[in-house]
Amino acid sequence: MTQPPTPTADTVRRLVRSLLPESADGAGGPDVRPVTEGRTHTWWVGTRHVLRLAPDREATLRRRRELRLRDLVRPHLPVAVPASVAHGDWAPGLAYTLDAKLPGGTADEHDVSAVGEADLAGLLTGVRAVPVRQAETLGVPRSAPRSLEALRRMAVQAAQRLAAADEFDAARLLQLTPPGAAQLAAQPGTAVLTHHGLTGDHVVVSPDGRVRGILDWTEAALGDPAEDIAGLAVAVGSPAAVRAATLAGYGARPCLRGLWLARCDTVTRLADHLEGRTAGSLTLLRSQLRRAWEPILLERVTELKEE
Repeated sequence: MTQPPTPTADTVRRLVRSLLPESADGAGGPDVRPVTEGRTHTWWVGTRHVLRLAPDREATLRRRRELRLRDLVRPHLPVAVPASVAHGDWAPGLAYTLDAKLPGGTADEHDVSAVGEADLAGLLTGVRAVPVRQAETLGVPRSAPRSLEALRRMAVQAAQRLAAADEFDAARLLQLTPPGAAQLAAQPGTAVLTHHGLTGDHVVVSPDGRVRGILDWTEAALGDPAEDIAGLAVAVGSPAAVRAATLAGYGARPCLRGLWLARCDTVTRLADHLEGRTAGSLTLLRSQLRRAWEPILLERVTELKEE
């Protein structure tokens, strides 16, 4: 099997010169730099563009689908979705998209205000309004709901390992009992379009706390709306995520399901990282754990009425 090429700064500059001739002014050529150190497939281009390079054929399919999906979701959302300035192949069979940069920082950098929570409610309302059949026509896959009980069991074991490392109080997971997890199982017939990749660096937030845009729709799926509530709990904190979901019309069951998906995920991810099974930022994983475990008013998982 042929090894996919690794993009370099020279690779990116040559591509950018062909796409943005005006950027070639100056002896050094266009200003390009990786968005994150160690990630060579996403690059800032000056101050106004971001270039994303697919590393393999599977990512290429997702990139090309994303271009069509962004056009589909854009009319339904009160927040911005990136617009493509150019797209094509940067290497044989490997796609790129050059997008206009959305102004603002990330949810990891700025807190979301009360008005920003209303923006997030509009996001959840908007993706739910996208016709499932149209999304399927674009090739958006279906994703089966995850078993909260299976996640709970994994998280209980992970929490014990974190407790031994003095990272987490394992007793906090006792709030979610097996009957409670069963009550919070996904309900049949609730599949909607979900972003399915909401993280702090995918939520664009302005310094005043408004949510200005949502990035990276490559993981979008038709499935459990609680996954996006869980993503927001990790990105902006559980109270803000649950308030936004409630404003969007979601009841106690999906809100609590999203809350516990986030809590189980963050416990397990932090334990895996500390044991050397995953890479990433330890500081960020600890912050995500803290956000997901912020207390909310809807903590009870018993006596839920059928919705």
